[in-house]
Amino acid sequence: MGICPIRCRPNRRILDNSPELSTPDCIGDLVVSLYDYPSYGTEEFTMRAGERLSIISDDGDFMMVKSATTGHESYIPFDYIAKVKNKWLFTGISRSKAEELLMLPDNQTGAFMVRESESRRDHHTLSILRRSGTLYSSVKNYRIGRLQNGWFYISPGLTFLSLRHLVEHYSEYADGLCCRLAEPCFIQGLNNVAEVTSPVPMTTRRPSIIWNDITRSVLFRGNRAESEHSLVSEGLREAISTYLSMTDPRTHDCEKI
Repeated sequence: MGICPIRCRPNRRILDNSPELSTPDCIGDLVVSLYDYPSYGTEEFTMRAGERLSIISDDGDFMMVKSATTGHESYIPFDYIAKVKNKWLFTGISRSKAEELLMLPDNQTGAFMVRESESRRDHHTLSILRRSGTLYSSVKNYRIGRLQNGWFYISPGLTFLSLRHLVEHYSEYADGLCCRLAEPCFIQGLNNVAEVTSPVPMTTRRPSIIWNDITRSVLFRGNRAESEHSLVSEGLREAISTYLSMTDPRTHDCEKI
């Protein structure tokens, strides 16, 4: 008998991810440095492993990138970076580099990433950090299989429609893993870009006008300096004044003479 697919629905939502594997997260696809890269002629690094980068230009084998933390630019080989979707799905990263990033001090127990499998094409691996006190840390790797119907699984008795569903479930329950999933692998500079918002324009609302109660003296009282406190704007007062002068019978009499 075949395995009956089970779609788990966690009660609470831990990660704010896009519904499909190919759909980027709200902040877009990320590019992350895999190496410390030195500036020529100095002892400073233009970027460090685990930093968010922005691509300035790309000619295939090499690309010009800019660090989100230092602002420095570097011309680096293509294999010095990994591309990331949904904050946790890494493309172009080896097992050793995945473990190196997860072992960085900013990550705590449960830090994880899903990456492409090195040994099997079109398969993935879930890598999870487990810390035991301050002296011992390790990264556990779990192969993610895929059924003929496209569903994903780590344990054959528990399958998921997508990688996102798999991640959400194991964020709720360990279900045989070394621990529950916590936060995606830390990416330095991910939150450095401030959200730019336009200032809210200042507006004023004039009181509603009951035209039946308005006399000519009320409309035209006050001078230019007092126009901002008038019931109508200066432009409207001038328009009304022009209209009244054109429709005043005395004006027409004068024009006929």
